[in-house]
Amino acid sequence: MSGYPTNESSTYEDVIDYYGKVLASTKDLKTSACTASKRPHPDVIKLIKELPDEVVSKFYGCGAPLPFGISGRRVLDLGSGSGRDCYVCAALVGPTGKVVGVDMTAEQLETARKHSDAYAKQLGYKEPNMSFVEGHIEYLDKAGIKDESFDIVISNCVVNLSPDKPRVLREVYRVLATGGEFYFSDVYCDRRLPAAVMAHKVLWGECISGAMYMEDFVREAGKAGFDDPRILAKEEIEIHDPDLKDVVGRARFFSITYRLFKLPGMLETKCEEYGQYAVYKGTIPGHRHHYDLDDHHTLETGKPFLVCGNTAAMLGEKGVSWLAPNFDIHGNRDVHYGLFDCGAAPDAAAGVPCAAGACC
Repeated sequence: MSGYPTNESSTYEDVIDYYGKVLASTKDLKTSACTASKRPHPDVIKLIKELPDEVVSKFYGCGAPLPFGISGRRVLDLGSGSGRDCYVCAALVGPTGKVVGVDMTAEQLETARKHSDAYAKQLGYKEPNMSFVEGHIEYLDKAGIKDESFDIVISNCVVNLSPDKPRVLREVYRVLATGGEFYFSDVYCDRRLPAAVMAHKVLWGECISGAMYMEDFVREAGKAGFDDPRILAKEEIEIHDPDLKDVVGRARFFSITYRLFKLPGMLETKCEEYGQYAVYKGTIPGHRHHYDLDDHHTLETGKPFLVCGNTAAMLGEKGVSWLAPNFDIHGNRDVHYGLFDCGAAPDAAAGVPCAAGACC
């Protein structure tokens, strides 16, 4: 993609140095980009409080991409760092599920591995359901990650650090099983950044310089096979340091949690109306009364909810999506009624840029 660094080895070295040696904890950060933008779900907070202090203090994320209802699922964490999100997922998937973290920073992997066995015992598991692999997120094949071997791929403020983001998206699509999902938080920008900003090592390490222009991300996601990206949460990022603020100028940055579903042949580029509706069963842990598919699709338990064809597919039409056990989908695509009015994301009217997508 035009405008993004191609010198992989230099970028890798800078990132490894920043996260392995420059940063000792989240207190050393100069922006709010690599810290969680909103409080996680209370159940997640409870799990985090039970984690080793070192795992939590060396965590650098920009969201809470930790889906519920994943018991027994296979989860892959890209750029797992100290392993905080892997540890939480290890509890959420239970003893029959598995969690694999991929990271390229030796110091972070050492922290993640150090407490793995003890945490498994803490959870009451006979053996750990969590492992960590050294590798680059652009080359999951070289890290031994096989085709369609995971149900959920998560990532927390890491894809922006990659020198080849389109390849990351293609690799995620490859390793996801059909019906699986890339559920991740990252940093995005309201414009394409100039070369001088992108060459700034501190801003790159702080997850700012590598932020993709939101429209470019949607285009690249589509090329990889992920049609109709959905935004679950979005928060504007603050840059505290005045010198760094001057470098980025008028550019605005956002922490966004995206949901990308691997549903080949089932998603269209627009929201189309087929007269379908969905009913949420209230069966996803932590979401007994309602479930948010994205920032403007909230399904109340037991209440029929009109959906477009894409939303029906994501929620479990034909039983393909990993979410299918939790929803009843009524109707099919035999009759087409034109475009479906999905409405607008709640922040659109407030002037906050909305990344393009079928349901935005």
